[in-house]
Amino acid sequence: MKFLPLLLANLNRKKIRTALTVGSFAVAMFLFGLLVAVRAGFRQGLDIAGADRLVVAGRTGLIQPLPLPYQQRIRRLPGIADVTHATWFGGIYQDPKNFFAQFVIVPEEWLRLYPEFKVEESQWREYLADRQGVVVGAKLAKRFGWKVGDRIPLKAPGYLGGNAWEFNVRGIYRGTRPQDDEGQMWIRHEYFRERAPRYWQAIVGWYVVRVSEPAQAVAAIRTIDGEFANSASETRTQTEQQFAASFMKQMGNIEFLIMAVGTIVFFTLLLVTGNTMAIAVRERTGELSVLKAIGFSDRFALALVLAESLFIAALGGALGLALASAVAQRDITGGIIPTYLTGGAVAAGAAVALATGAIAGLLPALGAMRLQVASALRRV
Repeated sequence: MKFLPLLLANLNRKKIRTALTVGSFAVAMFLFGLLVAVRAGFRQGLDIAGADRLVVAGRTGLIQPLPLPYQQRIRRLPGIADVTHATWFGGIYQDPKNFFAQFVIVPEEWLRLYPEFKVEESQWREYLADRQGVVVGAKLAKRFGWKVGDRIPLKAPGYLGGNAWEFNVRGIYRGTRPQDDEGQMWIRHEYFRERAPRYWQAIVGWYVVRVSEPAQAVAAIRTIDGEFANSASETRTQTEQQFAASFMKQMGNIEFLIMAVGTIVFFTLLLVTGNTMAIAVRERTGELSVLKAIGFSDRFALALVLAESLFIAALGGALGLALASAVAQRDITGGIIPTYLTGGAVAAGAAVALATGAIAGLLPALGAMRLQVASALRRV
């Protein structure tokens, strides 16, 4: 700590360049944080998938509804602990750009299958007492400024008649893990059956199944699909992780494009930053030679240059990651995917920043350590 004033004096030698170098690091780490947050959003379904949950959809995909009586047939199969169904609503709130997930569910069954979602007991009771009630995720409520008691109009899609439906916000759910999706709206199935066209009375979108033991998932998949083989509505059963991965593949090109472009820009910024720091050290050849001439060791010169590089990296990295963490909490993808930075991601970013600072300062530091006093002073 006694050499801290010397370190700060060196950094203040050219304040504008120091500020720009710190800013470059901050921009690079801000971009790193956003890339990690977006990637986490794309992979969210894989991260939160339950090991004991299966998704049963139509063989041709979610566009093929399944008969409602399938629920009881699935429930009677061996190895099945619980089952519920869900249907995609697809309504529009104010503007088509306001995309968010809207699931038609059976409330009690849904919470049994997804215990990671929590709703206050009083709000849950109000939800169960109101057929037009909905429960919304905390992030979705924050996005639109909704609160309990608000009335939400949604324009139904054409396959549901295209009419205006109105819902009452009766509860706000929260996930127990940082990566849990808090951007959903839960609509009661009873109300949906009352308002939807008649042909929706006996069909649902898909089923969510819980197996008794995760090890029985493969056998349960074969059993379920075998139960409905050669029927008018054949099924395709997948683990929840496989189901989420299928969505990732549909957006895989988008994810690759974002990651590729962002990575190129990120490393370009780091190269520019490293070059700037190397130039700054070379300009101080005379100062370093004077320090050696008055008794400071070669190792001190090495440590001083590395300390300056690490200080700039730490300061810029902290600023960039803090900004990225704040921005990631906002709706930067228009509700398509949730973005977030975990503690592990922040730690990884800090490690990258410090490693980059060490690498960028290593060659200049070695040059300072090997500097010959006599020859250096002749060049001053």
